[in-house]
Amino acid sequence: MKTALVTGANSGMGFETARALYNQGFHVIMLCRSAAKGNFAKEQIEAEKASGKVSLVVIDLGSLTDIRRGAGEISRRYPSIDVLVNNAGVVTTKKEWTIDGFEKMFGVNYLGHFLLTQLLLPNLKRAEQGRIVVVSSGAYKFGKLVLTDLRSEQHFTIWGNYGGSKLANLLFAKEMSRRLKDTQITVNAVHPGAVATNLGVSRETGFGKAVYQVLKPFFQTSAQGAQTAIYLATSPQVSQITGCYFYQKRIKETTGKANDPWLATQLYEQSMQLIQ
Repeated sequence: MKTALVTGANSGMGFETARALYNQGFHVIMLCRSAAKGNFAKEQIEAEKASGKVSLVVIDLGSLTDIRRGAGEISRRYPSIDVLVNNAGVVTTKKEWTIDGFEKMFGVNYLGHFLLTQLLLPNLKRAEQGRIVVVSSGAYKFGKLVLTDLRSEQHFTIWGNYGGSKLANLLFAKEMSRRLKDTQITVNAVHPGAVATNLGVSRETGFGKAVYQVLKPFFQTSAQGAQTAIYLATSPQVSQITGCYFYQKRIKETTGKANDPWLATQLYEQSMQLIQ
C-alpha cells in the first residue's frame, strides 16, 4: 500500500485530496494542527469504507520545533513515503507572527512546508517513485518577496505577503526539482483556481467576506480545486514530469519572478539558514 501525506487535511482541498487518495487505496496520513478537527475529518473519510487507510499526525506548521517533532514521528512510523502534498495554507487579515518570529503566511504557507519537506526527503527517496505536490496559486503574480526582509519586518500588505508565500512555494518547487533531478522524486506546483475555502476568502482574490458570500457560487468547490493535486499525486501520465506548474491538469507557463532561477536559488539557500 502506497503512503501519502497531506497537510491541512481536515478541511477544504486538503480534505478532498486525502479523501480521494484514500478511495484510491492509499494509506493517507493526515497532517492537521487540531487533533479534534483532524479526528472528525478522519472519521468522515473512514465512513466511506474504501480500500485505503487513514492515520492522523498532529503538527503545527507555524512552529519549526513542532515540525521537527512531527516529522520525527512520521519518519519512525512510515520509513517510505510515496507522496507528499503540501496543501495547508492560511490568510491573515492583519500582520501576525509565528512562534519563531516569521510573518504567519510566509511561515506557515511556505517555510513550514520547506522544513517538513527537507526532513521527509529520506523517506521519499526510499519510495519507488516519490512525488512532492506543492499547492501554489495564481496569486504568485502579485506576490512580494524581499530577500533582505523575509521576516517582513519592514514590508507587509495582506495580499502582497499572501502572494509572496505562493511565489515562494512555486520557486521552491522549481528549485527542489532541480536539486532532485538525479533522483526518482518529482516536484510540481499546482494552481487550484479560485476555490471557495473556509478561510472566508478565495486563494485567488482579495475579496472581503461580504463580497465573498455573494460571489461564492461562482467559485470552484474544494473537490473541484483538489483535482489537479490529486492528478499530480497519482497519474502515470506525470510520473516523469518535474519542475512544472499545473492548472486544470495541464502545464501552465509561469511569468515574472517565478521564472528567475537566481531568486529561486537564493530563496532556497536563505530558507536553509532560517530553519537552522
